[in-house]
Amino acid sequence: MKLIPFLGFNGQTHDAMAFYAQVLGGKVTSEMKYSDMPQDDTMEGCGDAPRPVDPNLVAHSQLEVGSAILMAADGPPSEGQGTTTINIEVESVEEAERVFAALSEGGTITVPIGETFWAKRWGMLQDRYGKPWMVNCMKPY
Repeated sequence: MKLIPFLGFNGQTHDAMAFYAQVLGGKVTSEMKYSDMPQDDTMEGCGDAPRPVDPNLVAHSQLEVGSAILMAADGPPSEGQGTTTINIEVESVEEAERVFAALSEGGTITVPIGETFWAKRWGMLQDRYGKPWMVNCMKPY
């Protein structure tokens, strides 16, 4: 089993995933627009979800960083969706600080990065796209 975070955006998927790939040293390995999907009035297999008005919005994007995967789309809006927080665990204090600084640029720091009882560095932020992140550099158990 793999747990893969899936992020919903409102027209910003392409830019957000390119930004995350740059910051995290990964690669966007897949991107499909709604215009690439079969041309019917609904999105088959997605219940009654209507196709977005803009066919250039991203229907699916996948970012790979090592063995980690992050997926995203400019989805049709839905009621009651919760927020997904992405936790990044890195090996060094320097990498934690670099990733935290890059992700928080243009965003909001909710908990400044610092030492905790469990981590050499830990902090929380909301990036420029409104997505919450945690950055961890764990202490040895």
